[in-house]
Amino acid sequence: MRIYAPDEHATEALGAALAKRARAGDVLLLSGPLGAGKTSLARAFIRTLAQDMALIIPSPSFTLVQHYDIPGTAIWHFDLWRLTGPEALEELGWDEAQAGIVLVEWPDRLGALTPASALRITLSHATSHATSHATPGGREITLEGEDRWFDAS
Repeated sequence: MRIYAPDEHATEALGAALAKRARAGDVLLLSGPLGAGKTSLARAFIRTLAQDMALIIPSPSFTLVQHYDIPGTAIWHFDLWRLTGPEALEELGWDEAQAGIVLVEWPDRLGALTPASALRITLSHATSHATSHATPGGREITLEGEDRWFDAS
């Protein structure tokens, strides 16, 4: 599925909508260049599940992972930008995280640990060539995953 998000609010709305479909064991892979909206989408996703729109969600860029205990499950937010490969994931709690909901920025660093059933979300800066209604700050977002992420029910 490919969608156009005209601004950061639309990207956040997508994150909130996906959170409402998420369940323990889900992995969401967030790909795209710097500034494409990966962290904005992840923050909205986490705040929605935590039912706290004011929750402070620091970027895991320097800590590599942030963990949130919410009623019913845990959320693990990984940023693998500084990892050279999957070897360090064991130290970061990768295996433990699989019991909760996992968000991964820069998932190309996962290598063979990439879950086949993950929801793949690719964000890119929209250009006037990509869509006739592109606006500054707009994003093209592609989602690939199980049908349950897209069902209208």
